[in-house]
Amino acid sequence: MPHVLTDSQVQQYHADGYALARGLFSGEEISLLQRSAKEDAELDKRSFGRADGEGGVVRLSLWNHPGDGVYGMFARCERMVRSCEKLLGGEVYHYHSKMILKDAKVGGAWAWHQDYGYWYQNGVLFPLLTSVFIAVDPCTRANGCLQVLKGSHHAGRINHVLTGEQAGADRERVDELAKRLELVHVEMEPGDALFFHANMLHRSDQNTSDDPRWSMICCYNAARNDPYKDSHHPRYTPLKVVPDAAILDVGEKRFADSGDVAWLEDRRDRSAHTLTDSE
Repeated sequence: MPHVLTDSQVQQYHADGYALARGLFSGEEISLLQRSAKEDAELDKRSFGRADGEGGVVRLSLWNHPGDGVYGMFARCERMVRSCEKLLGGEVYHYHSKMILKDAKVGGAWAWHQDYGYWYQNGVLFPLLTSVFIAVDPCTRANGCLQVLKGSHHAGRINHVLTGEQAGADRERVDELAKRLELVHVEMEPGDALFFHANMLHRSDQNTSDDPRWSMICCYNAARNDPYKDSHHPRYTPLKVVPDAAILDVGEKRFADSGDVAWLEDRRDRSAHTLTDSE
């Protein structure tokens, strides 16, 4: 049986807006992902920055379709897909993935936001999406781990405004929610995975430490939530699920091979720094 989220973890997700799966990926699997990402010249070449409004820059690489390489095996493996199906109550498809390259000393912050605050303009009618944050490096307070407002997804979608080159949630409402909700610093070890709701408020600090904080985030949409219009992220595309063993079986054969990845360039990624779609 694939290592999917338990019923209690699913209940926690719906109550708190997130569920943390410790050790979802083995040391061998996450080592493969880490080496693939950090030795992948194409990933580095395709990365672009987002000014955080605080003097820092967030660097990321973004792609829509998972492909058949190492990144695709992580996004398509049973433990990821079946867990998301439990969370969203039915078939899901891959909405997009990204690698967040928060390097030592220079990695920027990310403003308080909801993913649905970005994706709402893409023709997605309901917040039936979930994101899975996979720790590639240790995530600590010192190197800018993810922060969440526990239960904030119950507030519904909040209007987003520009902060630097990022779209952030209306700060007045965030500040008021912060008075009533618990702030959680999600510290993680490599291989841990955080599943979180599209309306959960989250952010991260700049990385001022000597340690990098790279992570891969895979986002999924419910098939029944197929967007009503085209955008820079895909409409419903059937997802070819692979066995969990495919990560190591295929990974070593296609190590650091991202030639089949359909990268999104800075000018095509409008979600995180504009409030309307121009594509």
